[in-house]
Amino acid sequence: MYDTSATGIALRCVASQSFPGGFTITAFADDADPFDVPAIDIATAAMNVNGDLVTFSAPTPISITLNVIPDSEEDQNLAVIFEANRPAKNKRHVGDVITMVATYPNGATVSLSEGKMTNGVPASSPASAGRIKSKAYAFAFQNLARTRGA
Repeated sequence: MYDTSATGIALRCVASQSFPGGFTITAFADDADPFDVPAIDIATAAMNVNGDLVTFSAPTPISITLNVIPDSEEDQNLAVIFEANRPAKNKRHVGDVITMVATYPNGATVSLSEGKMTNGVPASSPASAGRIKSKAYAFAFQNLARTRGA
């Protein structure tokens, strides 16, 4: 039997300058996926003029988008990373290197390292339903390591 429950999932986020001690993310949004790691292409295939298959591989960043409850402690911490790394006129960004470790209910872990925040929400926005929209923060990582669960 397989149990694919996600209840109890958590992410540990370390930002080299903004949060060197890290913080845990569990306040995931209820109106969007907690986090999403989309599929990536690991090879490109084409056919030459004679019908031969030609393939090549090139490194591809590993992307993840987190969706958190607006104004939660996790949102506030991610907003600090966002603002600290947002370039602007007469402003220096800190250049955080991000590491994230996802811990799944079955004990499995996925570690993402050598990352950068690539996208975020600069301010809260209201939804037509009368609530504040969940905040999404996107990251790109160079490395991935995983351990198996029980």
